[in-house]
Amino acid sequence: MTRPPSTRILLADDHALVRRGVRLILDNEPDLTVVAEAGDGAEALALARVHAIDLAVLDVAMPRLTGLQAARELSRRSPATRILLLSMYDNDQYFFEALRAGASGYVLKSVADRDLVEACRAVVRGEPFIHPEALTALMREHLQRVARGGRLPGSILSAREEEVVKLIAEGRSSQEIADLLVISVKTVERHRANILAKLEMRDRTQLTRYAIRAGLVEP
Repeated sequence: MTRPPSTRILLADDHALVRRGVRLILDNEPDLTVVAEAGDGAEALALARVHAIDLAVLDVAMPRLTGLQAARELSRRSPATRILLLSMYDNDQYFFEALRAGASGYVLKSVADRDLVEACRAVVRGEPFIHPEALTALMREHLQRVARGGRLPGSILSAREEEVVKLIAEGRSSQEIADLLVISVKTVERHRANILAKLEMRDRTQLTRYAIRAGLVEP
């Protein structure tokens, strides 16, 4: 009897030890194979261009491009590729942003050794995956927000504005941001002003706190 082909996985996490541990979990399964590893979201997108992959397992918070940003671009570029996000955080903002980015699954790193294989298989079958414990925490946080008069978290920044916020939070100067994004310093400053106005914030410190909450940078 011919064995079905193994699921080809792209794994991205900026911590080498985490990648090694996750790879050991996945490669130990006969139907799962890691074919490429990346240390950040930009590298993940580059590898996705040259490797035939069925599933991308992406860390939420990474340098250059986050897992959320990479997932958004990957789902646009290759809709057939399934996406699973790994996160240290069980707050609802990360979760709903993951869904908006095109992910079908959301796994907490704290229980990855228990849930990751099941999550990969479910996502590849076209089924959503979120562990019941994480779902309970997310529902509790959402209900508490609603009780306080809040709303479902939404993304009010454009993809370019998120890139600018991430780089500002990483401590980049306007010139560095301009060079990295291949835009003018004047355009960077315009983006910064628009971002501050949209978020009703005043300075870099507040933007950095927002970037951490939104999963653009790690705390």
